[in-house]
Amino acid sequence: MESITLDSTDIALLNQLQRDASLNNQDLAERVHTSPPTCLRRVKRLRDAGLIEREIAILNTEKMAAAIGHGLTAIVEITLDRQDAQALDAFEVRIGSDSAVQQCYRVSPGPDFVLVVHTAHMPDYLALAQRLFNADANVRNVKAYFNVKRSKFGAELPLP
Repeated sequence: MESITLDSTDIALLNQLQRDASLNNQDLAERVHTSPPTCLRRVKRLRDAGLIEREIAILNTEKMAAAIGHGLTAIVEITLDRQDAQALDAFEVRIGSDSAVQQCYRVSPGPDFVLVVHTAHMPDYLALAQRLFNADANVRNVKAYFNVKRSKFGAELPLP
């Protein structure tokens, strides 16, 4: 993996984009005190280097639940019987292909994985659990925590 050197303008750009990636180039350039062409060139360089992985819209779960029906978020701990590289990779691939799994972390110590999953309601969660966990002979233990209130949510990395 190639290393990239970041200066204060790059850091300022990344900070601004973490907070609001919908800014147009003109507004972004003004906020980081650079010209629009320089801003555009630097953001392209940061994207090309892979520092900006992707840009997404973060939906408000409470408002979405009111608009389309009830929503259920769960944090799920998974422990596998076998933890060899092949078993861990196979579980990650299977979990990664399910759209209800929003985040997947391989962790240590404790469980092997921590997942954040979102389903419409408890019957959908039960179907997900059957599909992803109960049907997998290598899953030894599943422990789920159900969200009653989201107090904080963010995706910003702390930058200098």
